[in-house]
Amino acid sequence: MKVPQRRRQVRYLTSHYDISARRACHLSDLSESVYYYCPRRDEQITLRQRIRDIAHSRIRYGYKRIHVMLKREGIHVNHKRVQRLYCLEGLQLRPKRPRRHVSAARRQPPKVKATRPNAAWSMDFVSDQLQDGHRFRALTIVDVFTRENLAIHAGRGLGAGDVVAVLRMIAAKRGAPRRIYCDNSSEFAGRMVDLWAYANQVTLEFSRPRKPTDNAYIESFNGSLRDECLNAHWFENLTDAQAKLDAWRKEYNESRPHKALNGLTPLEYRVRWDTRTAEIL
Repeated sequence: MKVPQRRRQVRYLTSHYDISARRACHLSDLSESVYYYCPRRDEQITLRQRIRDIAHSRIRYGYKRIHVMLKREGIHVNHKRVQRLYCLEGLQLRPKRPRRHVSAARRQPPKVKATRPNAAWSMDFVSDQLQDGHRFRALTIVDVFTRENLAIHAGRGLGAGDVVAVLRMIAAKRGAPRRIYCDNSSEFAGRMVDLWAYANQVTLEFSRPRKPTDNAYIESFNGSLRDECLNAHWFENLTDAQAKLDAWRKEYNESRPHKALNGLTPLEYRVRWDTRTAEIL
């Protein structure tokens, strides 16, 4: 047990049994000087409470992302202090998903690195269920360079036609990409998606069977979507599910700091890239 727990044990013994604090300290294996010691420094209760609130509302955030969120709120503290308080609250002991097949990254086929926004997209499906038990699926699409979520489209039985409709909608706003990463499911490998890709001069790059690490961009995004949205809400119907997915998508693009973008949000990263490119030109 840690010192605060031993102090509570001593107080319990002295209040419930007719023994002295000295005897209770001996039974709790705690020195009297440590028991009577009163720290003079500020315990930063307000800061610790805010760290707990952020960690509990955003379960995938570590102390680095929490530090970014605190700076946005005007709370300027050193990241080492945030890490120390994060550990003192026991937040680093939250269960994490196991990391499997780490070495698979070395066996992936070489990919052309995206060097600008809209150069490459990545798409996949994620599934969940409504309040009445009926299953639904959601098509997710992200920009590989900016990590921006381009669409989350929910439906009961999404097929190749729905995929093409969503791709057309996004391409009408920002243009078609050069490449799209996806798996070999029938919705992506069918004739309809292939015809759209051919008409828009888009290359479809399929991941190898049973190798989700080949499309790590969308797999990472879907993990965040499931932990922070799908597992955190009940969905009454498809309309309710789409509304909550859209709200989370807005938060992801506009306020959620991204580790791969050096703490920037996808929207901030794209704006900064556009501004830098305009200055060069």
